[in-house]
Amino acid sequence: MLCLCNEIEEFGKGIGNSSRYRIIEALLNGRKTVGELVKIVKLSQPAVSQHLKVLKSCRLVVDEKRGKEIFYDFNSEYALHLLKNLALDVKKQKSKKQNKK
Repeated sequence: MLCLCNEIEEFGKGIGNSSRYRIIEALLNGRKTVGELVKIVKLSQPAVSQHLKVLKSCRLVVDEKRGKEIFYDFNSEYALHLLKNLALDVKKQKSKKQNKK
């Protein structure tokens, strides 16, 4: 399992590109195929596929194959888990600073 620092770095890599962020925004409205995403984000199919590959490697997107089609969805469970852990870590660090005073 990656440490929180590495996970946050991967999260930033995923959302740090405007095209990938637009894909995530589209997926927030529900699962979509590559073809649907191409129409929404107005990028070529190869570009959308490359961005989805990065988003999957960052665990921000999951896929599910149904017949011949693959549906992509935002991995909200992972994103919420990651942000919750970040908030807890920040709170812990803040508490440590206050205890040193």
